Amino acid sequence: MKPGQFRMRKCAIEGVEAVEAETAHSFGRHTHDQYGIGVILHGAQKSASGRGPVEAGAGDMITVNPGEVHDGHPIGGEGRSWRMLYFDPALIAQAVLDIGEGRPEEFEFTQPVINGNHAAQHLLPVYTAMTQARETLAPETGLLLLVASLMDRQRASRFVPPSIRRAKALLDDDPTAATTLADLAAASGLSRFQVVRAFSQATGMTPHAYLVQCRIKTVRRMIARGTPLADAAFAGGFADQSHMTRAFVRAFGITPGAYALAHS
Repeated sequence: MKPGQFRMRKCAIEGVEAVEAETAHSFGRHTHDQYGIGVILHGAQKSASGRGPVEAGAGDMITVNPGEVHDGHPIGGEGRSWRMLYFDPALIAQAVLDIGEGRPEEFEFTQPVINGNHAAQHLLPVYTAMTQARETLAPETGLLLLVASLMDRQRASRFVPPSIRRAKALLDDDPTAATTLADLAAASGLSRFQVVRAFSQATGMTPHAYLVQCRIKTVRRMIARGTPLADAAFAGGFADQSHMTRAFVRAFGITPGAYALAHS
């Protein structure tokens, strides 16, 4: 794969996306609505995470939870390469249920970076099974063993005040609406400045940046279902297709067209 290239691979299990990348691209702060588990193959990067700034190098595993604000910047001038698997939350929830022998519980990755080559040894066979197996036995087995190895019973989560939960809900419920800061202030019971400050402290993003992420996640799902790009941009609340494309690339490093092609 040439430097600067992103590649999406088809997976044996529905609800899983595989991404290969070799790039010096810097990602702005964004979120995913999936769980992400990957490994750095070459180079290194620094990034924000739900637990503060972290750095990852070759052989390190990287993880991200749904809704967790993060970014990514190469360390040095040569960029980095990685393999990444993204899992729909329902798939992880079912794995956790199986591992817990029927006991439902919340799951969260507690380490944005897991150091050491042993991490790569856990993930890369799962990646290979997901992207090369024609049957589901190997990838399903690998997924369960991987999640079991990462489960942490002592999980901690970011506290979001009720006022900000109400503001977030307003954006989550209708990302296409032209919501104003006054709307968020009214929903939260805070002043406009207070809601901006508290929202940023609780989520790691300004309300506007969070709204853009909500819209990106909306169009990602639409594009995966085959919606034409221009229609997805309009339905997702973007001004036009170019606006959607810029936001999509900043978040995922791949164009909406390339993403659509991977799901065709």
